[in-house]
Amino acid sequence: MNSSAELLINTISTFLNMYMFILIVRILLTWFPTVNWMNQLASTLSPITDPYLNLFRSIIPPLGGLDISPILAIFVLQILAGLFASIQFSPGF
Repeated sequence: MNSSAELLINTISTFLNMYMFILIVRILLTWFPTVNWMNQLASTLSPITDPYLNLFRSIIPPLGGLDISPILAIFVLQILAGLFASIQFSPGF
């Protein structure tokens, strides 16, 4: 493939990995809602991550007050990142 396709695939792969990291940080911050500096960080990350999480929250409602939709959201991101990684490291690429 040409260098522009390589750059695009590398960029998408890097973005997916960074977004997964941001998503995991956002999920972990919900475990500590009373710490003041974490509330500020969570309010910064919410507009970035909540639209994606809301897609899965509409599919899987909270069960007994426990929101398990982030598990599915991370699973989908891992699948996409794996697909782009396999394209990136394929012999023909």
